[in-house]
Amino acid sequence: MTTSRTRRAPVHWIAPLPGGRTIRMQRRAVGATIALVVVGLTVSVLAVTTGVYHVGLGDIGRAILGRGDSTDRLIVVDQRLPRTVAAWAIGGAMGLSGALFQTVSRNPLGSPDIVGFTTGAASGGLAAILLAGVTSSAAIASGTILGGLATALVVYLLSSARGVGGERLILVGIAVGAMLASINDYLITRADIEAAETARAWQFGSLNAISWSQAGPLLVAVAVLIPVTLAVSRPLAALEMGDDAAAGLGVDARRVRARILFLGVALAAVSVAAAGPIGFLALAAPQLAKRLARSAGITLVVSIAMGSTLLVVADFAAQRVLSPFQIPVGLVTGAVGGLYLLWLLSATGRR
Repeated sequence: MTTSRTRRAPVHWIAPLPGGRTIRMQRRAVGATIALVVVGLTVSVLAVTTGVYHVGLGDIGRAILGRGDSTDRLIVVDQRLPRTVAAWAIGGAMGLSGALFQTVSRNPLGSPDIVGFTTGAASGGLAAILLAGVTSSAAIASGTILGGLATALVVYLLSSARGVGGERLILVGIAVGAMLASINDYLITRADIEAAETARAWQFGSLNAISWSQAGPLLVAVAVLIPVTLAVSRPLAALEMGDDAAAGLGVDARRVRARILFLGVALAAVSVAAAGPIGFLALAAPQLAKRLARSAGITLVVSIAMGSTLLVVADFAAQRVLSPFQIPVGLVTGAVGGLYLLWLLSATGRR
């Protein structure tokens, strides 16, 4: 007697997107996303309730509804809640941005901070602070977005001679980013003490001073950019197979790549505009999400959840490690990200 085994097809979860489109996720990716969200929510509750000033869960509800003690409302609604919400939005945007760049470049080192786009966005913000002398969130955000898009245009033009992708995009981005980093340092050295301190604190990447004036526009931008990006991301799977294979499937690789790069830069720029450049988050989140979901390619939704959870956990550590002093979250992600980058380079070299 002979027996045969049939492999059960993976269960998929289908979610609707704008324009009548859908996104399909495997069962393990759905489970990984749910687990990350649960971890992030747990840490978020700890971040809002604990600290130098402790707030109970019941007091949080009353504070959000505008009731209870005025101090509770000040601490919860005006300080801790916008900070936590911003961490979710920025982490998700950076995770998705990194996933887009790594897919387009087909390289785990492809991310907006490595390629130089984050540095370009920071250059725009520093120019607004130090050269234009503005301090409003809207003006700094405008300079940041313009700087990021201008840097992306320069890198795209310099890389497009033989097709944008792979090592060429990364090498050109690293070169441009290094030059912009030098310009940023020069701008700070030429500024007066007060402006230089403001710019330096912003350049580290911090959520310490986040309020609803920054978190509100950030949420609107992310709420628009993430669904739009997911809606137009279907051709990304073809790009991962190379331009020739994508052309064989009827995909215009150059047009899709330009559109995805624009969305990736926009996601990174609005994040930098709100909190300054937070390093290594966009680099690590997609790769960790890929390993957690055990996916052959980059998974966008899991990358969003991973980015949000990583930043929420990192910001919680930034608040508690030296309590009552709070350090910029960019220092935490930079320290952890440096170790991750060494591990990634070692693993890539072995392969």
